[in-house]
Amino acid sequence: MSSYEPWTIERLLGWTTDFLKQKGADSPRLDAEVLLAHARNSRRIDLYAAYKEIVNAPALDAFRQLVRQRAAGTPVAYLVGYREFYSLRFRVSPDVLIPRPDTETLVMELLELAKQSEPPLTIADVGTGSGIIAICIAKYLPNARIWATDICPKALSIAADNCQEHAVSDRIHLLQSDLLKQIPPDQKFHFIASNPPYVTEEEFDQLPVEIRANEPRQALVAGPTGVEVIERLVAQAAERLLPGGWLLVEISPMIESTGQKVIADEGHFHPAATIPDLAGRPRILRAQRRDT
Repeated sequence: MSSYEPWTIERLLGWTTDFLKQKGADSPRLDAEVLLAHARNSRRIDLYAAYKEIVNAPALDAFRQLVRQRAAGTPVAYLVGYREFYSLRFRVSPDVLIPRPDTETLVMELLELAKQSEPPLTIADVGTGSGIIAICIAKYLPNARIWATDICPKALSIAADNCQEHAVSDRIHLLQSDLLKQIPPDQKFHFIASNPPYVTEEEFDQLPVEIRANEPRQALVAGPTGVEVIERLVAQAAERLLPGGWLLVEISPMIESTGQKVIADEGHFHPAATIPDLAGRPRILRAQRRDT
């Protein structure tokens, strides 16, 4: 990245988009824009009104370093320290998964079901990671009482920062817990939601190296079948859900039928429905606890 021509925003974006495309980036233009906005300490939208502006030396140096790291496979979200999810911005680090649009399906489904329920609602977000599910729910259901658990203390620290940033710390109780185990036994829920580890060990080996080399393995891989964590969660949820309460679990299309069977075999739930994501792929298992 050197030339006698001045590095305007327009020229930088064009060069970087081509460069990252050659390196195999899925969204090279978006990556370039996000990284340049971060290097300039500006909003991405501000780039469009400043195409002919020459980027100053400190910002150019910072941008070059970010581009080198991105070309080497570091995800953009980890480079800039945040990711957009459900129209909100969340802090992320390599201690948590990068939020993905697929998980928005879970949030939308829970909020839709909540319209049919009488507040105040008690809700558990199991394996909260950066806190995206719990925080989105808290923002849209101001009367809900939410428990958000994670086995990883570093993830809970990120979640705490995000709760504070979005002014919902007073309505979300963060707890280090193996699924629901450390929640007081008398605490019951109207909803239990989770994006648990559901990748099989075989499937993990086929994931892009960018994911395998950067995102926390324990938050991705469940085991040989992909439903090891879901099996434990379903059993615990059956004990913790109020009669008529709902369990919502994110899955991969590969384990849909196995996940359905896990819920059916447990015995305390009506048959689970599968909710597709925006691409039409099986993404959420939704099951209601029987009244008895």
